[in-house]
Amino acid sequence: MFPVTAGPEVKPADIRRILFLGNSITLHGPKADIGWTGNWGMAASSKDKDYVHLVTHALAEHTGATPEIMVRNIADFERNYATYDIDGQTKDLFAFDPDLVVLAIGENVPALVSDEAKTQFTAGVMSLLRCALAKRHPLVVVRSCFWPDAAKDEVLRAACQEANGIFVDAGPLGRDPANAARSERTFAQDGVAGHPGDRGMKALADAIVQAVLKR
Repeated sequence: MFPVTAGPEVKPADIRRILFLGNSITLHGPKADIGWTGNWGMAASSKDKDYVHLVTHALAEHTGATPEIMVRNIADFERNYATYDIDGQTKDLFAFDPDLVVLAIGENVPALVSDEAKTQFTAGVMSLLRCALAKRHPLVVVRSCFWPDAAKDEVLRAACQEANGIFVDAGPLGRDPANAARSERTFAQDGVAGHPGDRGMKALADAIVQAVLKR
């Protein structure tokens, strides 16, 4: 159970600090061997076109103040969710005291082929959300996998509901080939090309912002 079962204490108009937790779609530094030179969400053409900065800009227009943001790639959690030191690795993140937490993970989680794996992944996601809600009750958005995966998305949706968060189903966006970066330009590595391009990033950002503003 979570420490607080009531709804969020923050209204969308009051968002001043946003914490983005994700993987390469959220933030990836330069990596020459895959042909990626950016230091933002792969594979947007520039920083201002990744979903993190599009969400930030859209909410700034709504609130009249540009939110301070903290962005962290937690792909290590995805790959090692059963043993990841959540308290130790996220202490500085939640000390940021965000008004909005966007959790956008799942793509790097190994296939959940056993009940034990599902249970452990559920426990890991719940622990992340407990940390997010330990101090107060910010707005929480949990996004499904961009590349849909029924087992992972079921865990993410259930944890989000338990935390009284806002679930954003990105599956339909990921299924649209036009949202992949390969539809916009050529990449040296196919894995990079499969990430959301500028159109996909905008679609993700629009879905998140619309869900937040409806709260």
